[in-house]
Amino acid sequence: MSAASVEQPFHDEEPVTLTTIADEIMERHPGYRVEIIGGHLLVTPSPDVAHARALTGLMIPFIAAGLHGGETEVLQNVGLWLPTGAEDYAIPDLVVVDADIDDHFVENNAYEPACFRLVLEVTSGNWKDDLKTKVAAYAEATVPVYVIVDRKHQRLHVLTDPVGSTYENHRPHAPGELVTLPDSIGAKVTLEVAEILKAGQPKTSD
Repeated sequence: MSAASVEQPFHDEEPVTLTTIADEIMERHPGYRVEIIGGHLLVTPSPDVAHARALTGLMIPFIAAGLHGGETEVLQNVGLWLPTGAEDYAIPDLVVVDADIDDHFVENNAYEPACFRLVLEVTSGNWKDDLKTKVAAYAEATVPVYVIVDRKHQRLHVLTDPVGSTYENHRPHAPGELVTLPDSIGAKVTLEVAEILKAGQPKTSD
């Protein structure tokens, strides 16, 4: 057998990448969200209905402020390409992006971080990822504003001014507070913490 024929299979075989594994997980488990951050796979099961309810409620003040349809758009589950690794990307629950986001496509349904004005996560069982892993990832991507609806601890976190792998300003807000987001997102948006956190709790029958 010649040396060429021995080497051929190695040329034909494609290396198994994290992106390939992520695609396979999503194909086998519809509804699961798979992200790659820092070279690690983050797999999130389908969220509960309270998670979806909180997101819908959150979209209302952003849209009412005029952030959807002009210079910006308010969207859910848009891939954000991350500078933390060759295949890294995240899929925030909610984003405010520049209207020309289609021109910033990178690959794997993810887009350049430069067109993201705000990213927002509503925590699920993987709340530690939202409060730690994604803080570093979004800061390194220099996303100006990161909002976390922390259903685990009943807090609304607003993070601004990314520097390196952290945000210089990180303020948790409790129920009863009104939070006005930075003007950098494109309009004045004020969130009522208690209302948002209540929407994120499962309804119970009396």
